[in-house]
Formats: sequence, C-alpha cells, structure tokens
Amino acid sequence: MKSMKKTQTVVLTAMLAAVAGVLMSLEFPLPLMPPFYKIDFSDVPAVLATFLLGPVSGLMVEIIKILIKLITVGTSTMFVGEFANLLGTLLFILPLWAVFKRGGGSRKACIAALGVSLPIRIAFACFLNACITLPLYARAMGLSLEQVVLTVGAINPMIQNLPLFLVLATVPFNLIKLLLNYIVGYLLYDRIQAANVVRKLEGNA
Repeated sequence: MKSMKKTQTVVLTAMLAAVAGVLMSLEFPLPLMPPFYKIDFSDVPAVLATFLLGPVSGLMVEIIKILIKLITVGTSTMFVGEFANLLGTLLFILPLWAVFKRGGGSRKACIAALGVSLPIRIAFACFLNACITLPLYARAMGLSLEQVVLTVGAINPMIQNLPLFLVLATVPFNLIKLLLNYIVGYLLYDRIQAANVVRKLEGNA
C-alpha cells in the first residue's frame, strides 16, 4: 500500500512538473515592465503539488520546471534568472507548507499559507534583484549596476535608480504574477478537494 502511494506521488509530481515546465514557457510581458519580467502560470502546479502531496513534491515541481525550460527553450538571462528562481524555491514552498500544515490543511489554512507566502516572496524578489540578479547580470554583460538598471528599466522613464526599479518594477510585477498564480492555484485545489469529498460521500453511500 505504501509502495503504491509512493508510486502515485512520484507519477503525479512528474505530471505536475511537466505541466509547470510547459506553462513556464508560455509567458507574456506586462506594460512598462523590463523585458525579462514576464507573466506565466508555472507556480500553479507547484501550489497544487505542495498542498496535495507535500513540500518535497512542491520543491521537485519547481526544480524540474526550471530544468525543462533550460532544455527546451534555453536561457535569455545567461542563467541569472534561472539561478534566482532556484534560490527562491525554498522560500516559496517551505512557508507555504508550514502554514498550511499548521492550519490543519483546511481551506482557511490554504488561504493563510498563500497570504503568508506572498510578502515573503516579494521581499525576497527585491533582495534577489538588488543583491544577486542585477549585479550578476551586470558582471556578465560587462556593465555597471547603474547602467544595467537604466537599460532594463528604459521602458519606464520613471525608473532612474535601483530603489525606483524595485518599487516600480519588481514589487508590482511580482504582486500581479503571484496573485494570479495563487488565485488559480487555490481555485483548482478547492475544486479537487470538493471532488474528493463527493467521492468519499458516494463511497460511503
């Protein structure tokens, strides 16, 4: 029985990771945002995997989707963006699971977990951009940090320095992207939970 459950978990994790990899490639830009800031729904399978199968499955979905994109599409940021996504994986999955588990896995716990994860991920995105992503990108391009900020933020004339880049680009972009992913993830999870309840009731009838 345990062996069958493990096999089902592995299969479902692999399926969700494959879907996440595809969704990560189906991205679209937002107005007044840097060219590498694009919306996708690849966090939805990771949210489902975490709530339904646990943190290990959620982590694997996040890691595998990055590998899938690298293999199928490649990198447009000299691996800097992928490196940043990998670093952010732990701060996405672990708080999500901890709050969800502490709340007993209820719908309220699901919403609370997503609510806690949102500011953590936005704060970490700001840290990554300021301290890791943009400096690494500047080094890879042979430019200064100021030149990179002005170059990537040129689409929005109000972006003149790193703090403004974070306030006018990083924060709103991540807020929009995460909210979209979290809302879709929650709605799908809620539907799956409702379907499971119906099956149990039918089975007991």
